[in-house]
Amino acid sequence: MSERVSRVPEGVDTGKPSAARLYDYLLGGGHNFAADRALAEKFLRAQPNARTIARLNRAFLRRAVLFMMDNGIRQFLDLGSGIPTVGNVHEIAQKSDPGSRVVYVDFEEVAVAHSQLILENDPRAAIIQEDMTRPEAVLKAAEASGLIDFAQPVGVLTVGVFHFVPEKADPASVVAAYRDAVPAGSYLAFSHFTQDLQPEEMAGIVEVMKKSQNPIFPRTRTEVEGFFSGFELTEPGIVPLPLWRPEGTNTDDPDKAGIYGAVGRKP
Repeated sequence: MSERVSRVPEGVDTGKPSAARLYDYLLGGGHNFAADRALAEKFLRAQPNARTIARLNRAFLRRAVLFMMDNGIRQFLDLGSGIPTVGNVHEIAQKSDPGSRVVYVDFEEVAVAHSQLILENDPRAAIIQEDMTRPEAVLKAAEASGLIDFAQPVGVLTVGVFHFVPEKADPASVVAAYRDAVPAGSYLAFSHFTQDLQPEEMAGIVEVMKKSQNPIFPRTRTEVEGFFSGFELTEPGIVPLPLWRPEGTNTDDPDKAGIYGAVGRKP
């Protein structure tokens, strides 16, 4: 078999690349097709640091989950969760507390199919096939799963996904809908591509992704800050990913990170 994906849902157009499978390839995963790898190579030519950026984003996810757990969070809603790879949210959370519960959300068929395989024997984790920009549908399905109790604080994870949402979809109002659905003491983890860091490379990425089904819309630090309306930013605020609560010796250049990250708490 020429492709490395072991389970392809019926109806998936393997010749049409997706951002989820591109990210999987950059992380060294095997859930991607030739079209995804071809797009990834163009992505790498525009931004040679892309694999490092993908790694930094995944590491931020881990640190954000552990930070939330240190602050009492035991249930997570992971929006745009993507292709399963090492260090999934339920693995991080349940290693710390086996009772932790996670609901993943993604509309990409391959991501959902492989998530279902990984989670089939885990009663405390589930995947919902839904578009995160439809918060009413997502929240209804999350509640129906029996894994999220919206009377208790929730960790909402939006890691490396909202730069795929155009302004016409009003992404700030989408985030606000999730904010309004969770109680005080909940947290939002957010990372987002920016043109503030390496603008030439980011412009190249934008051009490459225009030819995919997932164009990218990088935003400034001020624009990213707007997503945290109604949240109190935790230290160190909105920073390039290597600077957000790094562990041990940090050798990554923040000026080449390409992505801002932050965590906020709903008061």
